[in-house]
Amino acid sequence: MSRNIVERQVYDWKAVPWRKLERIVFKLQKRIYRAAEEGNKRKVRRLQGLLNRSWSAKMIAVRQVTQQNQGKKTAGVDGVIALSPVKRQELARQLKVTRKAKAKPTRRVWIPKPGRDEKRPLGIPTMYDRALQGLVKQSLEPEWEAYMEANSYGFRPGRGCHDAIGAISSWTKLIAQNRENLLY
Repeated sequence: MSRNIVERQVYDWKAVPWRKLERIVFKLQKRIYRAAEEGNKRKVRRLQGLLNRSWSAKMIAVRQVTQQNQGKKTAGVDGVIALSPVKRQELARQLKVTRKAKAKPTRRVWIPKPGRDEKRPLGIPTMYDRALQGLVKQSLEPEWEAYMEANSYGFRPGRGCHDAIGAISSWTKLIAQNRENLLY
């Protein structure tokens, strides 16, 4: 039985095998990363298209924006706040990455700047647009991770300021050891 048939047989949102879907997406992302490291742009584009059409990636993108994200209960211009399990699956089926896709207008909200009386604008996209952005992010991230500098830590998945501090600490220890070896 092919993977697509198995995937499309799952109708109950609570019965979706999330770990299996995450594994499928991770394997595709790993293939994109390797192709980008090899410099094979044609293969990267083909694999990204495959990931963007993948039922697994669509389901994960929808789950991310409707259940896991902090702004999951924030409505966009369409007024949609919470989706039922049936609506979530319908949203996953509707997701399609095309060159002609146009995002719907965002809902503009003014939020206060930290420590000031001023406010700044914040655009809130519709649930569909958020899910589509999440889907595209899943396919673009592995490619760009392959191109990034190994010692770059800002705005990267799985990396943060603690990793940067650890790297600096390692480098300073290494330099101190080498300096001692040179002096004696």
